[in-house]
Amino acid sequence: MSANKFGRVDAENNVFVIDGSERKVGQYPGVTQDEALAYFVRKFEDIAAQVRILEQRVANKVDSQGMKKMATKLAEDLKEPAAVGDLADLRRRVTNLDGKIAALVSEKSEASKEATAEALAKRIAIADRAEAIANQDAAKTQWKTSGAEMTKLFENWQALQKSAPKVSKGEADSIWKRFSSARTRFETAKRSYFAGLDAANKQVKAKKNSIVEQAEALASKGSDDITSYRKLIDEWKNSGRTPGKSDDALWARFKAAGDAIYAKKSETAVVENAEHEKNLAAKLEILKDAASIDPTKDLAAAKKALLVIQQRWEKAGRVPKDKLRETEDKLKAIEAKVRKVEEDEWRKTDPAAIERSNSVTSQLEDSIKKLEADLAKATSSKDDKKIKAATEALSARKAWLEVVKASMA
Repeated sequence: MSANKFGRVDAENNVFVIDGSERKVGQYPGVTQDEALAYFVRKFEDIAAQVRILEQRVANKVDSQGMKKMATKLAEDLKEPAAVGDLADLRRRVTNLDGKIAALVSEKSEASKEATAEALAKRIAIADRAEAIANQDAAKTQWKTSGAEMTKLFENWQALQKSAPKVSKGEADSIWKRFSSARTRFETAKRSYFAGLDAANKQVKAKKNSIVEQAEALASKGSDDITSYRKLIDEWKNSGRTPGKSDDALWARFKAAGDAIYAKKSETAVVENAEHEKNLAAKLEILKDAASIDPTKDLAAAKKALLVIQQRWEKAGRVPKDKLRETEDKLKAIEAKVRKVEEDEWRKTDPAAIERSNSVTSQLEDSIKKLEADLAKATSSKDDKKIKAATEALSARKAWLEVVKASMA
């Protein structure tokens, strides 16, 4: 037999609940006794869940009328439910809610009065906001945004009339008059403002017509003057915008003129590219000639030959942009080679440089002699630490001396 604190199952799977006295709640054949008992425990848990929901709704003050109906039904369901669990506790909890529910019903009645006052306050707020919108400076008003807000206020007013608690006709009418008057003043100011824009729009349209005519004049002459067209674009951007399709039509004309100017520029570019390719071929030949310059053999002759190369280079003209860096770098490399040899020659013949080198050489040779003596002394005394220090210092001085001598060669 399977059992728990509040019920049991007999050998035939009859399930009983201890509810004051023992009461049979049902039978669940074909399963284990634990499964049979668990089935009716779940029935209890379902009812307990409904009790918890009711307690939560009471605690949160949700729908007092609905709570009362739910409590009545639960009280009925808990009389002799087919469930196993602490049924007495559930009945007690439901009974304890009766007073709270009654208080909430009373409270709801009072809340209705407050809701009416709140609905009146909302109407007043709508009228206040509508008057604030209507009283804006027309020059600073965002008409689209303000118009949308005024429409929303009207929709809110209608929603209050349909769903909010009723307010007295006298109070509602007086607030409506304020709201309606504000809407009328706003619409009147809006019409006046946009009427004043007509003159300004005519000026913008005249300006844009002039810009379009200038662009079309450039295009009709077959001009490829992109710079002038871009200046017209800047003027277009700064001229403002006119409403409706007229602005789009002007822009279509302006763009068509620009397309013609850019097309002409493309034709010019084709001719220029052909010329640049020809110039590139010429410069490649010049680079071949320049490759034979050898300043190490005869610096004077190399400098003279380089001058001729540079003159030919300038006369050859422009090359395609994607080849400019490559060709210029090759010429610069040849120029750098000549310049380096020239600088080396100057350094070798500069008296001051020679004197400095000789002085450094003498100092290094003296230092080497001293280090050789130190090394010999350390070797005789078998002082490994001093031997290592003298050896490293001697090696460094000898390497430095080689570098100085090589620079003087």
